[in-house]
Amino acid sequence: MSCPHCDADVVAFAVPPALREHAPGDAAAICTRCLRVVAADEAGVASDATDDPALGRVDPAFPSGEAGVALALCCGKLESFALNRASIEALIGHAEGAGADAFAFFDRLAAPAAAFDLDRRRAALHDAI
Repeated sequence: MSCPHCDADVVAFAVPPALREHAPGDAAAICTRCLRVVAADEAGVASDATDDPALGRVDPAFPSGEAGVALALCCGKLESFALNRASIEALIGHAEGAGADAFAFFDRLAAPAAAFDLDRRRAALHDAI
């Protein structure tokens, strides 16, 4: 189970039906280093990914449950904010509807090796949403 982009460990998760249009598959995996999200099978994970993933292995800021899954998928979209803006907005809305404070999450998220400039994305999120 490793990221096809940077070979770091990944955390696999089942994607709830309400979020599947924003995911690479019914099961996905987020990289613990670069925060890219890929289909679980692309990361070498069996398709029986868990409904209660250990997203805290990526960063302790991740909430549990569906809110955490929505924010994980959102991280996977941040590499191209302009192209993924509609999905990012929908995922943040879903996470907040599930009880998470998305802006506090992004403020606490520490990802120095993310595939995107986290500080710039934080500013873009605060300005746009």
